[in-house]
Amino acid sequence: MTISLDDIRARESRHVLQTYKRQPVAFVRGQGSLLYDVNGREYFDLVSGIGVTSLGHAHPGLAAAIAEQAATLLHTSNLYFHPYQAEAAGRLSALSGLARAFFCNSGTEANEACLKFARRYWHTKGVAGRTGFVAIKGGFAGRTMGALSVTYDEHYRRPFMPLIEPVTFVDPDAPDALRSALTESTAAVIAEPIRGEGGVHPLSPAMAAAISDACSRTGTLLIADEVQTGLGRTGYPFHSQAIGWTPDLISVGKALGSGVPVGAALLSERVAETISAGDHGSTYGGNLLATRAAAFFLEQLMDKGVLEHVRTVGPHLERRLRALALAHPVIVEVRGAGLMRGLELRVDAAPVIDLAREKGLLVNRTAEKTVRMLPPLTISAEEIDAAVDILDGVLASVEAEVHA
Repeated sequence: MTISLDDIRARESRHVLQTYKRQPVAFVRGQGSLLYDVNGREYFDLVSGIGVTSLGHAHPGLAAAIAEQAATLLHTSNLYFHPYQAEAAGRLSALSGLARAFFCNSGTEANEACLKFARRYWHTKGVAGRTGFVAIKGGFAGRTMGALSVTYDEHYRRPFMPLIEPVTFVDPDAPDALRSALTESTAAVIAEPIRGEGGVHPLSPAMAAAISDACSRTGTLLIADEVQTGLGRTGYPFHSQAIGWTPDLISVGKALGSGVPVGAALLSERVAETISAGDHGSTYGGNLLATRAAAFFLEQLMDKGVLEHVRTVGPHLERRLRALALAHPVIVEVRGAGLMRGLELRVDAAPVIDLAREKGLLVNRTAEKTVRMLPPLTISAEEIDAAVDILDGVLASVEAEVHA
């Protein structure tokens, strides 16, 4: 059966809630770092499902593992034991240094769980009123009510107010303001080591140290939102480790299942000890299919060379992008780490995204003027070169149009 893009769009317009502004392309097949649309056209994928397909598309080992699991047993609920939660949790603990994992279905759910666990910690300690959160301007934690409450952009928050309160947003370039924001009413600070949706902005060393020092001084819990930065994306197991943090809680998602929906909240033992049976739950969270996929991905990351590969190709991508910046005045700055990179432009990034797609390259626009790249962790140096060569031509065309 063949179906056209127009057919798909027509059916969606009648039956699918219109919350997404989709680009005019429909994909039906993938292989590694490549995607193929309904017409069979090939694209280099430097979006990877927004940092999700960490092992690339149609990874044969992952496909075999989830096919076998689907043919054996998909789901039994958290009323019963099964083997894969413990396997995945053990690997996450080894990577993070945090003792416990709560499995859910997405990074947003992981952030939601971390916020709940932070409040539960203080409740169990008998500290009344320590319920507030401090978050970072430009940060994005998700779209459920709790995660949305600590997401900065009012475009996302305003239609759904009132949200969870109190939340104080602090300028990421104001360490002293961060220190002042922590009070006896603050349950936790939540921050991304690199703000992804906010434009691929790493926290400055001064701000990272201020967060760590202030949390240590006041006893405030630190939630590291590593949904985008974690699990090898930047060349570290968790980017918290690169900036000197020892978080009490870490949220993960995206890369964890390499396309199978799964997330996790990771907890230190001192926080875990304050959580009781029934405090949180998820019908689907930690099901056999999801945690088997997670365990497979973590094995590839830890034991099969994926993390070491990122440490090799990440700097190669950075070198190529910095060379682009020297060649193209439209580029203001190259930011990020490992295989999480952003090009800030002097103009809106939308024409770059559209023209790149037309030329067979998928990149993503965020924060209006940033071209974001989150390729599969398995991308090769040769694929990076081919993709950046396309981007080079696209930027030249955009600059010519600007100066025409």
